[in-house]
Amino acid sequence: MGTAMQSPHQPDANHNETLQVDFTWAKMKSYISSVSDPSKPLYIVDYSSIKKECILVSSASTSLRIGSGVLHIFSINPNFKLHGRKGVLKALSRWKTSYTHQSYAFAASQDGPPATMTWTGHSDFKTWDFVCLDERQMPVAKIKLNWWALHKVARIEFLGDRVISEAARDEIVVTGLTLMYCMVIRTISLPSLVGAVVARPGPIKDGSKQQLQQQAGPATSKDQTLAGKQD
Repeated sequence: MGTAMQSPHQPDANHNETLQVDFTWAKMKSYISSVSDPSKPLYIVDYSSIKKECILVSSASTSLRIGSGVLHIFSINPNFKLHGRKGVLKALSRWKTSYTHQSYAFAASQDGPPATMTWTGHSDFKTWDFVCLDERQMPVAKIKLNWWALHKVARIEFLGDRVISEAARDEIVVTGLTLMYCMVIRTISLPSLVGAVVARPGPIKDGSKQQLQQQAGPATSKDQTLAGKQD
């Protein structure tokens, strides 16, 4: 008999530890672990250039699929799925790193509407920082991408005094990686440049919010199938 899904708001443990993203060229995977225990991965990230879902995030301990990211050839608004719930990272600007998404893990209450989160970014010659802000515009997490790293490509830090639940950590990992790779592609892809020119940036409209809420729901058995044999 399977166990019930844990509430995103249940503060059973603190998952605020900083994570590191280690990419292995031999297997074309990333292993995400705590910096305090790098030998014990928490997440495994698979990549695909031929499937619609090109970023696949699974639990390292159970091999269950946690979420996925979908990057588009022209559109600058990537989609994601987290524990069976569909979402979109909506661009707020054509040229700046400024995105928004609807969050159930950071919502004020379990049964209430999702919270509106915002992602901003700043880059220099060496790194690219992606910062996630809550509805009060307070930073809750940061992903630091290292442009020149061959293996330790990124770090995920949780900011502020908020106690991060496992569901909230899952959300930051899935949405943060999806946004990170979306922006990397945007810097090198001509079709993405065209997509930015014709894009209609701005907040997620109420109609789209309602549609996403209707699509949202508890993860199904199909969404929690094994991600496949881990090499």
